Amino acid sequence: IKAGFETLVEGGYQPEMAYFETCHEMKLIIDLIYEKGFKNMWQDVSNTAEFGGLTRRDRIITDEAKANMKEILKEIQDGSFATEFAVEGASAYPKLFAQRRLEGELLIEEVGKNLRVACGLEKEE
Repeated sequence: IKAGFETLVEGGYQPEMAYFETCHEMKLIIDLIYEKGFKNMWQDVSNTAEFGGLTRRDRIITDEAKANMKEILKEIQDGSFATEFAVEGASAYPKLFAQRRLEGELLIEEVGKNLRVACGLEKEE
């Protein structure tokens, strides 16, 4: 989602439009998959979205991405992730808290917050 947002913004799209096209559309797609499955989800999106999704998806989720997923799964299965997390916890989670802080500084988070406030989904602080 973040990579899609950044790609659109870097391509000249307004951040608010990029947010709607990535975050809001993603929720709609996930709801359709949840309710109808992958095959039937395509019946409820535009032909443009269906064509793009079906003919371009392998350029996003590449063999390299799948290999990285397998490596992460291996780390979970062999316990190395749990060990790393335990060490992180014993040190009061410095990496986790640093990543949380960085997430909060992203443009997508600022735009999302502003839009949620404007739509009445979140109260202004």
